[in-house]
Amino acid sequence: MAADALQGVDLRWLAERIGTPFYVYDAEIVQARITAIVALTAAPGLQARYAMKACSAAPVLARMRAQQIWIDAVSGNEVLRARAAGYHLGATVPEVMLTTDVFRDNALDMVRDHGVLPNIGSPHMIQQLAAAGYRGPLGMRINPGFGHGHVQSCDTGGPSSKHGIWFDDALSVAHVATRDGMSVTLLHAHIGSGPEVAEFLTNMQHLVSFFAGPEVAEFITNMQHLVSFFAECLEAYPQVQAVNLGGGLPHPYRPGAPTVDLHAFGQLLRAAQERFSQQTGRPIRVEIEPGRYFVAPAAYVVTRITDVKRTQANAKGPGQTFAMVDAGFCDLIRPAMYGSFHQMSVWNAPGDAPLTPTVIAGPLCESGDVFTRDEAELLQPRLLPAVQIGDLVLLHDAGAYGYTMSSNYNSLGRAPQLWLENGTPYLISRRETFEDIVRTECFASL
Repeated sequence: MAADALQGVDLRWLAERIGTPFYVYDAEIVQARITAIVALTAAPGLQARYAMKACSAAPVLARMRAQQIWIDAVSGNEVLRARAAGYHLGATVPEVMLTTDVFRDNALDMVRDHGVLPNIGSPHMIQQLAAAGYRGPLGMRINPGFGHGHVQSCDTGGPSSKHGIWFDDALSVAHVATRDGMSVTLLHAHIGSGPEVAEFLTNMQHLVSFFAGPEVAEFITNMQHLVSFFAECLEAYPQVQAVNLGGGLPHPYRPGAPTVDLHAFGQLLRAAQERFSQQTGRPIRVEIEPGRYFVAPAAYVVTRITDVKRTQANAKGPGQTFAMVDAGFCDLIRPAMYGSFHQMSVWNAPGDAPLTPTVIAGPLCESGDVFTRDEAELLQPRLLPAVQIGDLVLLHDAGAYGYTMSSNYNSLGRAPQLWLENGTPYLISRRETFEDIVRTECFASL
């Protein structure tokens, strides 16, 4: 989301009206990303889903529904959010799929009572479904043995990933499902999104081969054995109707970073759909489920400078200029959790203002409450115009895993969200109050 996307919007007036920090989304950017994915999956046999964990704001879901983009949900309440947005539940036309490694809270209820297609990621979930009386289709998320994230803790495939059923165990799990009256109609894998577009496309090619590649090679010595294993995968699942290749379309958070070649990716998807269908002799739907790509560039966190203070160099390290802001990792946790990079700007700073190394730090009682950190959790000051108390700072590209991962840490209320459409800002969630935070607290004998 370019800083000029908010030109013409009186951010100071908004800040005075609703307070800081707050999120602001640009509807035009969301729509542009939706349009790109709709075009990408326009060929017969292709279907896009939205991984709504990235951002479950109601206007985002409404636009997805209007463009016939299906939903990948990861909790029972996300399923209910999708239903509230107008999505139909049920596995015949699985507009909503529930992908999870653990049935928690009301997740199993969504499958048993509403017929939502379960996409299981752990073997024992078959027994849980059977015990609940479920007899129907299901998806199976497979860990293909490879994948990547921008740090290891984000890996969604391979030995270090908790997600999915290890590929060697998948067929035996499917046999248990058949024994218990269920049929595997969808195979799923997700390799994650990383910083390099080329790596993403290479892994997608591996993933296509994982399901239906023609090569025969050894797994122990190289990846080609894994490719060979899944060359036979579809033939072992005669009831499979769809292969879901996951999400992971990368978004360039850093200025100047390359963008993914959607044309090349579209060719890959069409070739995969044709290959799977020819191999099985039946139509196989190929799905993708971006989350981050749809919404990452569409939002800012707007926060206010409350103070500027400095430390002096000593034996422990160099001195720093700290710009204290009222947003913390309770509002945007990605930098604290992963060392994620978010571009920053000072609202209405002169274009020719001299730049100074600045650490942007928040209000929380944690040393890690710093937005300018690297992947090793070390301070990484940004070159920003000199700031003063009262200035507004924008944290860019906060649309994905921003508000949805926010919390009430330090008993702070979650920030409000604004939706900017045709130049008009709309409040889509208000700031949480003390009463909101303590509403569920009780002291009841059980």
